[in-house]
Amino acid sequence: MTVSWPRFVEVVHAHRRFLLTTHIRPDCDALGSCLGMAGVLESLGKEVRIVNGQATPPNLKFIDPFGRIEALGAELSAAEVLADPFDLLMVLDTSAWAQLGPMGEVVRGTRAKKAVLDHHVSSDELDAEQFKDTTSEATGRLVAQAAEHLGVEITPSIAIPLFAALATDTGWFRFASTTGETFRTAATLADRGARPAALYHDLYENNTLARTKLIGRILARTEAELEGKLVHTAALMEDFAATGALATDTEDVINLTLQVGTARVAIILVEQPSGGFKISFRSRCEVDCSRLAERFGGGGHKAAAGAFVAGSLAEAREKLLTAAREAMRAAGVV
Repeated sequence: MTVSWPRFVEVVHAHRRFLLTTHIRPDCDALGSCLGMAGVLESLGKEVRIVNGQATPPNLKFIDPFGRIEALGAELSAAEVLADPFDLLMVLDTSAWAQLGPMGEVVRGTRAKKAVLDHHVSSDELDAEQFKDTTSEATGRLVAQAAEHLGVEITPSIAIPLFAALATDTGWFRFASTTGETFRTAATLADRGARPAALYHDLYENNTLARTKLIGRILARTEAELEGKLVHTAALMEDFAATGALATDTEDVINLTLQVGTARVAIILVEQPSGGFKISFRSRCEVDCSRLAERFGGGGHKAAAGAFVAGSLAEAREKLLTAAREAMRAAGVV
């Protein structure tokens, strides 16, 4: 599926007041895409508001230096957002109800036109016009393309969050999703004001001591089976209590487990305060993570996906490992 850019341009020009949102547990692609799109739309004279279902994680607040991203919570309700008139609601970097969290109430409740700009395979019916390119490595690149098709000059305030989106969703350009077009887009964004060295520092060289200690506990718990091809670990509530780390401090830790040379599939279970586990899957083989995640009500990409599993650690882990073993055997990996 690819984006019909002429139709996208038509939709944008037909509306004046935009509400942008993205998925809960927002990452740099989600946040950067929203901020980049806001800049693109405002360059066209549009009014833009960004409201998400969860607050921006503390370690990613650098991407929003002016604090323009709002979040539903104690100080802002879905009813208040719906009462603020907007004529187009744009959902970026997801098209799944479960990923919208509290913003699902706004998406369901609005009578405004709805559009999705996304690169994920998994999709729900949001009663929105879909602009999807599942071959794109990041929604951030789609926003950069949108700027080109809309005739908007990319400024530093647009380039910086879009570079962060592109770089993080490609693992700083090391994932298999990286192509020549990835680097051409990155070069354009760097030419327009993105600062790769500064962004890398903010993203990967700015850990708290608590996150560093948490990573150590998670990696120490790593186990492998199937001749080292299936690697799994967990982050438990006791780890957060012992280190003082935040839930968002588990971001990207799963990719460290893929540094095991034999690893082909990796799974991390992150215990939730309300019970159950948030799951992340990674694959660097024929196993499709999005298919694995869909078995547990989640979704994502072939190489990376997520889901939620209820139950105890032992119960959740056995369900996940059984499914992973089956998928790896079916794919001929083991």
